[in-house]
Amino acid sequence: MVINHDDADDVLQNTFLKAWQGLDSFRGDSLLSTWLYRIAANETINFLERERSSTLALDDDENSLATRLESDPYFDGDETQRLLQEAIASLPARQRQVFNLKYFDGIKYEEMSQMLDTSVGALKASYHHAVRKISDFFRSAD
Repeated sequence: MVINHDDADDVLQNTFLKAWQGLDSFRGDSLLSTWLYRIAANETINFLERERSSTLALDDDENSLATRLESDPYFDGDETQRLLQEAIASLPARQRQVFNLKYFDGIKYEEMSQMLDTSVGALKASYHHAVRKISDFFRSAD
C-alpha cells in the first residue's frame, strides 16, 4: 500500500513496536494475526495520511508516484505491472486496502470484516469500486 519498500519497512517496524508496547493490552478476543493486522493497517493509513498532507499538488503527487515506483530498486515489473501499481496507488486508502487484501492476499470478506472492523457489505462495495476505478485507469492509459 505504501509503494516504496523502504516506507514499508518503516511501517512494519512501527507496527511491531506498537504491538510489543501494547502486548499487555491484547485480550485474546480475536486472533493474534487479526490484532497485528489492525495495528499494521492503522500504521499504514497514518503513514499515507502524512504523505498526502505533505504533497503540494495532486499532479505532483501522481508524477512523484511514477518516479518513486520506477526508482524503487525492488520493482522489476513490466509496463502492465507498473500501471496496475499506479492504478492501485491512485485509490482512496480504504479501497486500496480492501483491494490488496482481496486480490493479492485472497482474504475472505468475513475475515477482512474482523480485521477492519466493518461490515462485509461495505467491504464488497469498496472492492467493487476499486475494481471499477482500476479498470477505468487502464482504459484511460490506452
